Amino acid sequence: MKITKVLVSQPKPASEKSPYYDIAERYGVKIDFRPFIKVESLSAKEFRQQKISILDHTAVIFTSRHAIDHFFSLCTEMRVAIPETMKYFCVTEAVALYIQKYVQYRKRKIFFGATGKIEDLVPSIVKHKTEKYLVPMSDVHNDDVKNLLDKNGIQHTEAVMYRTVSNDFTSEEEFDYDMLVFFSPAGVTSLKKNFPDFNQKEIKIGTFGSTTAQAVRDAGLRLDLEAPTVQAPSMTAALDMFIKENNK
Repeated sequence: MKITKVLVSQPKPASEKSPYYDIAERYGVKIDFRPFIKVESLSAKEFRQQKISILDHTAVIFTSRHAIDHFFSLCTEMRVAIPETMKYFCVTEAVALYIQKYVQYRKRKIFFGATGKIEDLVPSIVKHKTEKYLVPMSDVHNDDVKNLLDKNGIQHTEAVMYRTVSNDFTSEEEFDYDMLVFFSPAGVTSLKKNFPDFNQKEIKIGTFGSTTAQAVRDAGLRLDLEAPTVQAPSMTAALDMFIKENNK
């Protein structure tokens, strides 16, 4: 079946130079962007149930911009005034710079890693071993950060501050696609929640990442495109090759 309409479960690209637009133009395909999931803050009441005092900590480890947004929004909601002495440790410089949205960057002690891997941030954390660290997290997370900090004898508290929920479709939204592209297992879960009677038939499904691919198989669906591969290291590269092959 020729592919003419694709739904990508990601926000619309900020740049008009996105490879997705090149693909749409090259093959005459309509590509829509519509996240199947969204991230929302815990309420102050929900957060308090964890019995964690933010001001008992002297440093915060941020693994994403989401973590920054929800940390500061919860502090605002609970009227917690963060002292200027608070130190911030971020996985990348881009995440570190994002803190400027909430505090004056030059007045703060901010550290960041070079590659985006939490392992590269550990040397900076170890240099400040006496700090009491707070790690804002999603309700869905692995123990990589916890295990690494425990291994290095770092005093820390993990705090769930935000969660991933299904971004439900409305009855007015059309759902008539030849192909669906997913980037997380939660997106696949959302598909089944929104469309419990979903019948794949000829609809192609593509995924990025091994856990998302497995989620599709576990849901009893047929996986038609799996990225990344050596030939296609990105989703757009994989999609380009797939549409080219299918639309001959």
